[in-house]
Amino acid sequence: MKKDIHPQDYRLVIFHDNASGEDFLISSTIATEETGTFDGKEYPKTNVEISSLSHPFYTGTEKRLDTAGRAEKFKARMAKAGK
Repeated sequence: MKKDIHPQDYRLVIFHDNASGEDFLISSTIATEETGTFDGKEYPKTNVEISSLSHPFYTGTEKRLDTAGRAEKFKARMAKAGK
């Protein structure tokens, strides 16, 4: 790795995936005040909503929303507003 090309705050950070509950230790410059432990050592920590362990593209799983229920609620709301 070339010297002096990374910012001064480039360090190891724990990324916690809220969807899967997994932790990743990755180098980053993200600003965070929370800390956590990974393999017995303390690092800065940040939470992410989704990562490669929980994203459908990487996992091959598909999650469907209840679009019929949402559409029916919308239609009922529009019918009520039109009266």
